[in-house]
Amino acid sequence: MDDERRETWKTLDLALRVGEMLLSNGAGAADVTTTMLAVTTAAGLRGVTSDVTYTQLTLTHQPSVDEPATIQIRRVTHREIDYEDLTLVDHLVRDLLDRRITRDEARDRLNRLVSSAHRRPRWGVTVGWGVMGTGIAMLLGAGFVVSGLAFLAAAGIDRVQRALSLRRLPTFYQQVAGGLLATLIAVAAAAMDLGVQPSQVVTAGIIMLLAGIGFMGATQDALTGFPITAGARILEAMLATMGVIAGVSGGLTLGRALGVHVGRIQPGVYELSQVSVMTLGAAIGAAAFAFASYAPLRALLPVALVGGFGTMVYLAVISLEMGVGWASACAAVTVGVVSYSVAGRIRVPPLVVVVPAVSPLLPGLAIYRGLAQLSEGQSGMLDLAGAGVTAVALASGVILGQYLAQPLKREARRLETRLSGPRLVGPLRGPLRARAARR
Repeated sequence: MDDERRETWKTLDLALRVGEMLLSNGAGAADVTTTMLAVTTAAGLRGVTSDVTYTQLTLTHQPSVDEPATIQIRRVTHREIDYEDLTLVDHLVRDLLDRRITRDEARDRLNRLVSSAHRRPRWGVTVGWGVMGTGIAMLLGAGFVVSGLAFLAAAGIDRVQRALSLRRLPTFYQQVAGGLLATLIAVAAAAMDLGVQPSQVVTAGIIMLLAGIGFMGATQDALTGFPITAGARILEAMLATMGVIAGVSGGLTLGRALGVHVGRIQPGVYELSQVSVMTLGAAIGAAAFAFASYAPLRALLPVALVGGFGTMVYLAVISLEMGVGWASACAAVTVGVVSYSVAGRIRVPPLVVVVPAVSPLLPGLAIYRGLAQLSEGQSGMLDLAGAGVTAVALASGVILGQYLAQPLKREARRLETRLSGPRLVGPLRGPLRARAARR
């Protein structure tokens, strides 16, 4: 009995650690639940139930009604987007389900993965965030000077947030500091009268700060029947967004007190030459975000292509005067459909493609316009509400795109009857199906 219990504990521990890696990297609760149960089944343990919340994972195994249940719990406290770890864990689970490795070999691989440092240097990540700022500035129609300032602002935000994170300050204060830094750089540029639009620097900084917020996971959890986890993620996303708003608002107020007006961005009709530059900027921004999030290098070019294509769809719908919300939704659905096929070809989870690809479309412009109006004593709540609508449209559009893409395959369609939603992380094929396929 002791040996059997020990084997049960090892299996549950492996599944919990896999779930922790997925949840901490932004995977939805449905994906985490299904992947953990697939791991226990592949290791020969049946009759396991799971419970997933935003801070805790629980697995319960009761072999029979007359025996006490074995319960293991794991707390999830560390959260940092790391698409390399997410991809490696996904590959580990697939190998386990396909019987290419044993459970103990999977435990050893996971131990090495958790204990190893990033292969990408930290200064390279900072440069990646800076390049993302430059790409977003290009998307906004900025010139060389503003693009350079956006690079400086984005890189500075990363270093400041890194320093505050090492001092264990909550994310809210890190977002406040990031928004304030980007706005102060724009205020300094406006004070020097460089003949450019420094407001584009602020907007690029806002989009960079919004990119790290888990809108996707929160929306997926809300749509797939995990209200507690969704509520926690939505609250965290709202606090992080409020931090950005507080920082930018403080910087704009300080600028007005000094007699410096950063100005506003008024989007208008785009010419073909501008569309090409904006598409290129979106592609650069998406790939840079993926790079800064430790995505495998093989994924960068596909992410750039998908991000640029999504932006083209967005601009095309905008030209039809259908509104920002519908344009964002159409672009997000397109990204969701395309990303499913692209992710399979480059051997990464779809989450690694969809989140960076939609990041250039985040509502940084609407947030900035609303804050600029509020700082001038006008009503900017309509723009801020529109920003919320855009964020929901992007996240729900991507999920809908996955719904449309995954049932196109017979195997995925069968699985859809047992899952509460599409898979952004984790294998579609279970261990039993894998054995049947080899026969």
